[in-house]
Amino acid sequence: MIKYVASDLDGTLLRNGAQSLDAEVFDLIRRLKEKGIHFIAASGRQYDNLYRLFEPVQDEISYVAENGSLCVHDHKVISRGLIDRDLGIRIIKAARKFPNYHCLLSCESTSYTDSEDPRFMDHMQNVLKYKIEKVPDLLDIDEPFLKFAVLDFDGTNETEPFFREQFSSEITVVTSGNLWVDFIVPNANKGSGLADITRYLGISLKDGIAFGDQFNDIELLEAAGTGYAMADCAPGVEKHADRQTESVERILREILN
Repeated sequence: MIKYVASDLDGTLLRNGAQSLDAEVFDLIRRLKEKGIHFIAASGRQYDNLYRLFEPVQDEISYVAENGSLCVHDHKVISRGLIDRDLGIRIIKAARKFPNYHCLLSCESTSYTDSEDPRFMDHMQNVLKYKIEKVPDLLDIDEPFLKFAVLDFDGTNETEPFFREQFSSEITVVTSGNLWVDFIVPNANKGSGLADITRYLGISLKDGIAFGDQFNDIELLEAAGTGYAMADCAPGVEKHADRQTESVERILREILN
């Protein structure tokens, strides 16, 4: 029996670069709730951004944000994962070696960058609509580090191998979307976040389905009772899923019907 649905956003519910959800998604979430099926948004995005994306149903769902480093239900933080400060500083310094790499530091209060590129700030504020603060130097931020992400507008073919070689022995390095490389604390990912939320709600992991398309979704797909990889997922992600689909909404309609 299905008791929850968990879904990634970018490349999964948000298709072809879309930055707002179709109104049908909110209707489907409401109809799922009527049948006792709880919806969980699972994303590398910050909680504030996710909360606003789901505005019509924002208080009716749960959130696995920052790739599982911040899990929230009913405005209560259920779990969080933190990156060692020394490691975070080394990631920042490594990114600075490349002027086309833009570093994003996620903390619980907001996200920070010290990028001087106006294109990056425009992308974060006006495209992704992030809550973000530009600071002179990320090394001066003294809040606990939830997540790091590095964007290269040319894609991840250069960034992912570089950072994987440098840091994969200390932290999980994965692609997220087509432009981002994410650094995820080893004991916090979308799968562990899903486990934390379902445990809190008293739901078994096997009683639900999950959707994703990138390597930061692998643990989510493996943790759920049934994992759906998107048909155009990053090559190899489908090996960690039970099924594939071209549309999350189509599967949700099938469940409801």
